[in-house]
Amino acid sequence: MNRKRLTIPNIKGHELQAYLELPVDQKPQYYAIFAHCFTCTSNLSAVKHISRALTAHGFGVLRFDFTGLGRSEGAFAESHFSANVDDLIAVNDYITKHYEAPGLLVGHSLGGAAVIVAASRLDNIKAVVTIGAPSRVSHVTHLFSHGIDEVKQKGEVKVDIGGRPFKINEEFISDFGKIDLPEITKNLRKPLLIMHAPFDKTVGINNAQELYHNAHHPKSFVSLDTADHLLSKSKDSTYAGHMIGAWVDRYFEAHDNAVLDVDGEQLVAYLNFMEDNFTTSIQTKKHTFIADEPESVGGDDFGPSPYDFLSAGLAACTAMTLKMYAQRKKWDLQEVYVYITYSKKHSDDLMLDLDEPKRMDHLKKRLKFIGDLNDTQKVKLKEIASKCPVHRTLLSETIIETKVID
Repeated sequence: MNRKRLTIPNIKGHELQAYLELPVDQKPQYYAIFAHCFTCTSNLSAVKHISRALTAHGFGVLRFDFTGLGRSEGAFAESHFSANVDDLIAVNDYITKHYEAPGLLVGHSLGGAAVIVAASRLDNIKAVVTIGAPSRVSHVTHLFSHGIDEVKQKGEVKVDIGGRPFKINEEFISDFGKIDLPEITKNLRKPLLIMHAPFDKTVGINNAQELYHNAHHPKSFVSLDTADHLLSKSKDSTYAGHMIGAWVDRYFEAHDNAVLDVDGEQLVAYLNFMEDNFTTSIQTKKHTFIADEPESVGGDDFGPSPYDFLSAGLAACTAMTLKMYAQRKKWDLQEVYVYITYSKKHSDDLMLDLDEPKRMDHLKKRLKFIGDLNDTQKVKLKEIASKCPVHRTLLSETIIETKVID
């Protein structure tokens, strides 16, 4: 999987649970931090979908659990708003030290308010995105207002928030009144994208209006249409992620993609022994691929294995050959599925009568045709499938010439 699990110490020494989502090639061009909503965790489906959508735009995205939530250490009472901002700064410092300074902060709901405040304190942050964020930090206090009076009497009480029990204390409550978010937003002076659903019943659209009014240009607004507050439908969160990626592109300097030189050949494969395990970059004149080995044999499983590519070549060539033949014959072949499995089998299992029985390479090819075809046509297509160029190459005597070059 394109993900690394991390633990990050915060200012109080608590270990924060975090995941770093990575692009397919494992080499981010930029880094971002995602702050989840109040009482949520970084495993909320919307957080994962948005983070993974951003990886397609070259970002490594660090999503983490705030203090006292998810798998992070500490008590929820310590997870007041100022502590959330401190956690964001601690995560920012960790990424800067171990990877590269992040340039983007994305926050959902109260996490959106937290990223605005954190961005105002971090020079390395180039752009900020809020999703369903309140315009004032005190907005969330209505969720535990039923326990405020009791806290004043007892010092600490257990309250129900969203159907889950949490312990809160006076510091937790009072902290939400300390931050002047409208003023901080006015002074942010960084590109801000505000995303909000017009019919959000948890944080009303008027919050987006106030945030937008307070912010200075460059500022943008994207409607999330019929999405709910938690973006529980994957299509909504994936859409949000790709919109963020498109918007933020203008604020980040483009990196030149390091394309391997094929040196006059058809393709080149490159493996850095010092940085990678088995992950190998493959470059043709116009296309880039990643090959790897599965974890079961010591790889990282970041891409198909070499034999997967061998099978893929056979499957693709078979499908293309069948298309050309059926079109030439004007047959009603609309779709074709070519299933390939590579394995090692003993000649005895294959019912082959050899003078010296042995284990052999075996490729099983299965075909599925979609279209109005009779039995005679299907038999002929099966015959043609065995005549595709890659199929014939695999069955022929092949000579591989190897040289060492400087």
